[in-house]
Amino acid sequence: MNLIKTLALTLTIVTASSCKDTKSETVSENVSEIKTELKKEKDMKVLFVLTSHDKLGDTGKKTGFWVEEFASPYYSLLDKGADITIATPNGGAAPIDPSSDSPDAATEATERFNKDADAKSKIANTNKLSNMNADDFDAVFYPGGHGPLWDLANDVTSIALIEKFNTQDKPVAFVCHAPAALKGVKNADGTPLVKGKKVTGFTNTEEAAVGLTDVVPFLVEDMLNENGGIYSKKEDWAAYAIQDGNLITGQNPASSELVAEKLLESLK
Repeated sequence: MNLIKTLALTLTIVTASSCKDTKSETVSENVSEIKTELKKEKDMKVLFVLTSHDKLGDTGKKTGFWVEEFASPYYSLLDKGADITIATPNGGAAPIDPSSDSPDAATEATERFNKDADAKSKIANTNKLSNMNADDFDAVFYPGGHGPLWDLANDVTSIALIEKFNTQDKPVAFVCHAPAALKGVKNADGTPLVKGKKVTGFTNTEEAAVGLTDVVPFLVEDMLNENGGIYSKKEDWAAYAIQDGNLITGQNPASSELVAEKLLESLK
C-alpha cells in the first residue's frame, strides 16, 4: 500500500513539474515573440523621397511637396519605431507647396509637423538622392505635390533606385502626384513597372478641379493608363489606396494614411 502511495505522489510531482515547464515555455515563447515584433518595428528603415522642384510651370507660382502627404505617413511610421531618412534630387531644403501649408489644408498630421522642430530640420536639410542606396532600406515612399511631375518623373537616379527596390521585392509606395515618379521605371524585361499592375493616382477630374490640367507636363491618370497600369479610382477627393504585390499607390492627399497603413503591413 505504501508503495502505491509513493508511486502516486511521485507521479503527481512529475505531472506538476511538467505543467510548470510547459507554462514557462509558453510564457517564454510569448515574450520572445513580443521582443521579435518590437525588434522588427524598431529595425524598419524607410527612405522618403521628396521633390526638389518648386516652380508651378509658367504660372509664376510656387509648388513642391504636399505637407499632408509627407506628414501623415511620416508620423504613422515614426510612431511604430521606423528609422526614416529623407532625400531629394538636389539635397538640402525640400520645397513645400504653399497651398498645402494653408489653414484649409490643415490636418492633425500637418499641425503636428508645424510644431515639430526635428521634422522641420530634416526637411530643411535633406540628403542628396544620389547618395542613397536601396540596400540600406526596407522600403521607399514618395509623397506627392505637383513638384514630382517635373523632376522625379525624369530623374534617372530616382528611376534606378525604384527599379532596385522593385528587383529586391521591397515595398515601393506613392501617393497622389507621386506616381509620376513611375513614368520611366521599368521591370527587368524592359516593360513599364506598372504594366498589368493595379494602380491609382491623382485623377484627371481632380486635376481639372484645381485648374492645372493645362499647366502640368502630363496627367498622372493618363500616364498610368498609357504605361499599361490597371488604373482605378474613387470619386474625387475620396480616400483610396491600392496594393499590387510590393507596389502601393494612393489617389490623393486624403489617401496618404491608407498608403502608410499598407506600407506598414508590408513591412511586418
